[in-house]
Amino acid sequence: MPDPYTDDDEIVTWWGLVIEGYLATQDRLMGEIAERFGLAPASFDILLRLVRSPERRMPMTRLAHEAALSSGGFTKVADRLVAAGLICRVPSPDDRRVTFVTLTDHGRDIADRARKACAEILRHRVLDPLGPEASAALADAMRTLREANGQS
Repeated sequence: MPDPYTDDDEIVTWWGLVIEGYLATQDRLMGEIAERFGLAPASFDILLRLVRSPERRMPMTRLAHEAALSSGGFTKVADRLVAAGLICRVPSPDDRRVTFVTLTDHGRDIADRARKACAEILRHRVLDPLGPEASAALADAMRTLREANGQS
């Protein structure tokens, strides 16, 4: 087997396999979430971030930043989630420049159910094929890459 430290094709192939594996798995995951809950990937991401946040709320600017969405892109997603009754916008009582995005009761129910479904799908699509040790090693490797390449 060629050495990835000295063989250019080998290291490029390895990285391509990482990307292809991620994209195939993410496509299956997001397809199943969309089918079951009618949530696009950005909407699902926002609901997950909110359901895991204290008081199920977050300042809009922080949420947009964490979800890696532009201000305009986030506004479009948030407008759809408001229209669906999943979130609401609440002005900060302490700073009129800050608006919080908060899960509604319906939004919390959907977020909780979607998170549970996501975990089930990942168990089937990742944990079953890889096993617990390789899955944990994959998570550790991705955490290391995130830290090494500047994402917090």
